[in-house]
Amino acid sequence: MTRTPSAATAAPQASALVDAEAGLGLRERKKLRTRQAIQQVAYRLIETMGYENTTIEQIAAAAEVSPSTVFRYFPTKEDIVLRSDYAVATVELLRARPADEPPLAALREALTGMMRLFHEDYSAEYTWKMALVREVPAVRAQMHAAQDRAVEQLIVALAERTGRRPDELELRVVVGAFMGGLHQAVLDWGSHGQQGDLPERVERALTVLERGLTL
Repeated sequence: MTRTPSAATAAPQASALVDAEAGLGLRERKKLRTRQAIQQVAYRLIETMGYENTTIEQIAAAAEVSPSTVFRYFPTKEDIVLRSDYAVATVELLRARPADEPPLAALREALTGMMRLFHEDYSAEYTWKMALVREVPAVRAQMHAAQDRAVEQLIVALAERTGRRPDELELRVVVGAFMGGLHQAVLDWGSHGQQGDLPERVERALTVLERGLTL
């Protein structure tokens, strides 16, 4: 049975995500906290009962919400495991960049900023999630779907910033390339034993793309 991190490592951290949360409205902050609370309850149940034996109904009861509330935030159990607040934070970071900043520089800074949040928050929880991705096919498939959704959210945010349509090929290619660069930087970090400055690796990778792309 794949085990989740202990309560000490899995509990919501007083982390840099709080800084990103500060840029959200009251309703969005409440939603963010509800999502986090449901996830932490789910992690504890999965630690005790195993992934396959943990149901949405059990998670809802332990979180003191209805199953419909759980489904409102997480359409599937796999989403509970994989969904993080980093995609939301990245979009907010992009929207907060100076209006006169070039689009690719703004995208680079938003993605690098998100990785700073991730690196500061990094814990055994990430290792546990990646173990589930390897061991549970449904979780692995959902991870790929979640990555696609994150790309779409960034495309929409960059389209708003540039006055372009989200379906423009050039815009989608740029965001896809930047996300690919981020992925390669994370893989490189992992191949070096997760040692060193991850945000610096990401910035290096995205700077290479920024020099060669235009929008």
